[in-house]
Amino acid sequence: MKKTIAIIIILFCIFGATSVFATNRERSKNSIQNVENETVQNAAVSKIVDMKDKEKKTLEDYKQAYGSDTYGLTAYVLNRIQIYSIPFCFLGIALSAIYQYVLGIRKLDTRDKGFAIMISVITIFVIAQVLPLIFAIVVKGWRG
Repeated sequence: MKKTIAIIIILFCIFGATSVFATNRERSKNSIQNVENETVQNAAVSKIVDMKDKEKKTLEDYKQAYGSDTYGLTAYVLNRIQIYSIPFCFLGIALSAIYQYVLGIRKLDTRDKGFAIMISVITIFVIAQVLPLIFAIVVKGWRG
């Protein structure tokens, strides 16, 4: 019984396998599909290049606003951290709430772990939101 099942599985694997051969684009029968794929790829590449140029311009604007490459780069990075910290903190709060209120019903150590994670995530969130403001006040206000 075991041998026949093994033989059947081997036969399914052998007959189910297909060979894929690489072809030249000029010889391809589906040239229309290749043209469409190239168009989609070119559109994606152009969007990526546009995003890159936009971010470079934003970075240059920060460098001009702060008057230094170092301060401009720091302000740019802090701004990105501020933007991206919002979804990560909401995710962290949701996971810690699951630990605290769902899994922590039966176990007190799990509830305490969820509470500690929630406090940590909220603290990181507040720091990530306030730090760019403090940086701008210190660099622009005191440095002049």
